[in-house]
Amino acid sequence: MAAATPHAFTHVLAVDIGGTKVDAAVVSVDAEVERSSVQRRPTGRDADRDTIARNVRDAAAAALAAAPDARVGAIGVGSAGPVDLPARTVSPLNLPLAAGLPIDEVLGGLVDGPIHLALDGTCIALAEHWRGALVGCDDAMAIVVSTGVGGGFVMGGRPITGASGNAGHLGQTFVRTIEGDEVVASTLEAVAAGPGTVAWARAQGWAGETGLDLAASWAAGDEIAVRAVRRSATAVGQAIAAAATLCDLEAVAIAGGFAQVAPDYVDQVRTAAQAASLHAYARRCRIVGSGLDGDGPLLGAAALALRELRD
Repeated sequence: MAAATPHAFTHVLAVDIGGTKVDAAVVSVDAEVERSSVQRRPTGRDADRDTIARNVRDAAAAALAAAPDARVGAIGVGSAGPVDLPARTVSPLNLPLAAGLPIDEVLGGLVDGPIHLALDGTCIALAEHWRGALVGCDDAMAIVVSTGVGGGFVMGGRPITGASGNAGHLGQTFVRTIEGDEVVASTLEAVAAGPGTVAWARAQGWAGETGLDLAASWAAGDEIAVRAVRRSATAVGQAIAAAATLCDLEAVAIAGGFAQVAPDYVDQVRTAAQAASLHAYARRCRIVGSGLDGDGPLLGAAALALRELRD
């Protein structure tokens, strides 16, 4: 099939593959998500490869079917990592049975145009740079704090993917926490993501079970919940300080459901990053909440496809 030329399309198909679900929607060149086209299908740690592949394709096909008048020129796919751009596959850590899922095979033939793939963190950074909190920032990073922790970079106004596509996979970097009388090193994701934070709070004697429970306990002033949220935010701040020092960033946008666990979560991250930054240029990095709503991942996948079509 011949690829659609830039002047011939009005929309792209956006697909976001995560650890519990896959979302798909048709998105206009002006960043409008066609609401009637939004589709969701389950993924999940226990789902087998064929089921995940089928649900990804079903969500994409249903989104296209719901917007029959849209002239769709390409597909943009953001996926939880790691990804392998040279091989065109994804292996989300929370989908172990789908490791090496071939994106072109799963989505091939749905659109008369190219399929573009990137790490979900890269897509979020693109979305924030396109329509969110990073507009006007040429050197910036986005972080997603949710069931995992991911991230992505825009440098010189362009997405940075790295050799395999996993640049910005911040969740697997190491941070320090104080556990009793010991300083313990662990991955940012293990310390700061929702499940790890909830597990830590329960180990301290907290009786809740979910991130929503933790938010309610924080609002009620529960001491363990307050400490758990501070522990997460401090770890994210440490990671931002390291990234800002290494990459000389102008700004960082913090997205993801768990970043909403407390109204002052971003403020706590900012305080921790300032304390962990040794150099003035790193302390100048602006740390803000996401400028996007829940459509951020889909807008990111759309931004990826549109950027590639126009470059």
